Amino acid sequence: MIEPVALLDAMLHAALAAVQPQRCLPAHLPAPPRGRCVVVGAGKAAAAMARVVEAHWAGPPERLGGIVVTRAGQEVRCARIEVLAAPHPLPDATAVFATERVLAAVRGLSADDLVLALFSGGGSALLTLPAEGVSLAEKRALSAELLRCGASIREINCVRKHLSAIKGGRLALAAVPAPVLTLAISDVPGDDPATIASGPTVGDASTCEEALAVLDRYRIACPATLRAGLASGRWETPKPDDARFARCTTKIVASGLTALQAASEVARAARLTPIILGDAIEGEAREVARAFAGIALGCQRQGVPAPPPCVILSGGETTVHVRGQGQGGRNSEFALALALALDGAPGIHALACDTDGIDGNSDAAGARIAPDTLARAAALGLDARAALEDNDAAGFFAKLGDLLRTGPTDTNVGDWRAIVVMPA
Repeated sequence: MIEPVALLDAMLHAALAAVQPQRCLPAHLPAPPRGRCVVVGAGKAAAAMARVVEAHWAGPPERLGGIVVTRAGQEVRCARIEVLAAPHPLPDATAVFATERVLAAVRGLSADDLVLALFSGGGSALLTLPAEGVSLAEKRALSAELLRCGASIREINCVRKHLSAIKGGRLALAAVPAPVLTLAISDVPGDDPATIASGPTVGDASTCEEALAVLDRYRIACPATLRAGLASGRWETPKPDDARFARCTTKIVASGLTALQAASEVARAARLTPIILGDAIEGEAREVARAFAGIALGCQRQGVPAPPPCVILSGGETTVHVRGQGQGGRNSEFALALALALDGAPGIHALACDTDGIDGNSDAAGARIAPDTLARAAALGLDARAALEDNDAAGFFAKLGDLLRTGPTDTNVGDWRAIVVMPA
C-alpha cells in the first residue's frame, strides 16, 4: 500500500541526491591546463563544488588555487581553494570584500592558464561589487524592494547586472586572455547562463533601458543618480557578440529537471504515474498553487492528465509579493494556497520546498500539506486564509508542525514540488 508522506520524502531525498555536486560535477571537470587552474565561484553550492574539484584534480597541486564565496553557514573545508562566506539574500560589506578577492584572482593570467568558474543559486547576492558611482546601500535597498515586489529572477538580475562591476560578463573580461570554463548548477527557469548568478562570465543581452523599465514596472523608487546612470547607458553590460568572450564556455551540470527526473523514477518504482510539468514554472506562488490544485483535482475526478495514483512534479521559481507582515517564503506560501484551493479534498498530499534548504527568510525548506491540514488548523484556532493574506505561511505551518526542515543541502536547483494524488 502506498503511504503518501513516505513517498514524498523518498522522492525529495532522490531529487536532492541527484543534484549534489559530488554526483553531477565530476563528469564535466576539465583536464589540467598547461599553466594554472584558478577556481572562482559563488553560490550556495560553490564551496561543495570547489571541494569536488580538489578531490578530482589530476595536475600538480601547486597549479590549483582560487577563491569561492558561499552563504554563511555553508562553508566546507578545502585544501587549496579559499572559501569565504557572505550573507544571503541581501549583501553587506563582507560580500563586497569577498567579491573583490574573486575579481583580483583572475587578473594577470596568461593564455595558458584556465579560469574554472563554479556558479549556483544564490550567486547573485553573494557576488556583489557595485559599479562605480553606485553605493552598497543603494544596491542593497533596491535588492530588498525587488525581492518583496514579486519581480521574477530575470528581472531582479537584470537590475543587478547593470549596477555591478562583476556581473553580466565582467568577471570573464577581467580574466582575458585566459580561457574561462563555467560549470553551473542552475536554479533559474530555462537554465539561462546569463541569469544564473547574474551571468558573471557570459555576455549579457539585456540593457540599461530594460533595467530601468523593471524598476518603473514595480514602482520602485530609485535614487536620481542611479536613474540618470541607467538612462544614459553608463553601466551598460558587455554583449554576447563581444570578441573577448570567444574563449568562454558554459556547461549546465544540473538543473531542476535533473531533480524532477530522479523523483519520477522513485514514483514509477512505487507504481505511480509521474507527471512532470517542467522546471520553468514561474508566477505568483498563490496563483500557481490554485492552478496546480485544478490539475490535481482533474487527475482525481476525471483521470486527466493521468488517473490516480499519480504524482504531479514541478520546479522553477515562483514569486511572492509581500504585502503583509510575514516572511514571504514562496514554497510555504504555495503550500498554504494549495491547501486552501483543495479544501480538504481526500487522497491528495503535497510537499513544496526550496532545494537549498531555505525558503525565503525562514529557517525551513518549505512545507507539506495533507487532506486534514485545514481541519487541524481550525482545531487549533488558526485562520489559514488570514495567514496567507499576511504572507505568514511559514508561521502557520510552524504551529501545525508541518514545516519541512532539511538544513543546508549544499546545492540549489530552485523550487521542488510534488503532489501525490490517490483515488478519492
